Amino acid sequence: MRDRTAVFVVFALNGAALGSWAPRTPALSERVNASPGVFGLALLGASVGMLIAASVSGRLIERHGARAVVAGSTIIACAALPMIGFSTSVALLAGALFVLGASVGALDVAMNVAGVEVERRSGRAIMPVLHAGFSFGALAGSVAAGFAASHQWSPGRHLTVAALAALVVLAFVIVAVPGARPAHTEPVEKPRVPPIKRPVLWLLAAIALFSAIAEGASSDWSALLMTSVHGVGDGAAAFAYSGFALAMALARLAGAWLQNRFGATRALAVGAGIAAAGLVLAALAPVPVFGFVGFALAGAGLAAAFPIALSLAGASGKRADGTGGERELAFVTAIAYTGFLAGPPLIGGIAQVTSLSVSFLFVGLTAALIVPSAIAAARARNREEVTEPVAR
Repeated sequence: MRDRTAVFVVFALNGAALGSWAPRTPALSERVNASPGVFGLALLGASVGMLIAASVSGRLIERHGARAVVAGSTIIACAALPMIGFSTSVALLAGALFVLGASVGALDVAMNVAGVEVERRSGRAIMPVLHAGFSFGALAGSVAAGFAASHQWSPGRHLTVAALAALVVLAFVIVAVPGARPAHTEPVEKPRVPPIKRPVLWLLAAIALFSAIAEGASSDWSALLMTSVHGVGDGAAAFAYSGFALAMALARLAGAWLQNRFGATRALAVGAGIAAAGLVLAALAPVPVFGFVGFALAGAGLAAAFPIALSLAGASGKRADGTGGERELAFVTAIAYTGFLAGPPLIGGIAQVTSLSVSFLFVGLTAALIVPSAIAAARARNREEVTEPVAR
């Protein structure tokens, strides 16, 4: 139980790090004197850093253990937050965001590896609950950012305090995070099949990718859909994503129970169906209130997709000694990050040539693709079990 609580807190710290700086973008943009277009390019630094780090973190975790990577990446993230707040140029801001993105990308993989270890110890699915910690951490970070902004705290002061608070919390929980340095005993099993050669991992990556595209679209475009298509005011439109995020966080608390009760494939399929219906409703809502309902349904439906995909990826890499899954998790995470990176611009491009409503119909279709992907992934897992022992 202590290890589960510690990993939950680490997930919350990761969410809080992202939730702390993102709401300060108006002040940061003003501080570096950047136009919207130039500032948008600076923001790409975080996404690029996350993608690169996620691609290589699996090997780091195999060598040093999840606990060490959690500690190191969190410390680096805490160092990057004040760098962001005190940046005085676009170049410095982009560099600081790259460092933050890289540290958070490594932390993402390491904390999920630790979460898989907790699942193995308990014998029950708990990954959706851990990801709820991320959601609530992001919510707490954004609320604190709003408090700091309303009291005229500069981004530098605010993000320094946030970083110091995170370091204090980390010091209390890190010893309970599972995943100490591996013993590096000589392997007694066959060489492992590289993730890129395993169809089940490509299918799990597709689930995470589709979920990331839908989540990123809802985050970046929901408010604009509500204002431009449904005619609500700017203030009210912001609640579309708030409803999405809150529904996702609450649904993740129940996601583990659903997975344990009905199985991963059914939980993924039912959730994807709800998400797709919600996104279509948001796109075609006859009255604005249904748009808000649609985004809440989308958040609830997508809640379990990402954590279950990562849980299954980690499980697919389990070795005979009970360890493993680091490279599999890194592979799936890296592909999923391309959805966060490419998804929002793709939605904007579709909207440019058609309309924002059509864009969200496309997002709904993307969410629906989780259903066949989940079924195909289950079949691929069964095929691997039939042909066991799989070399991994």
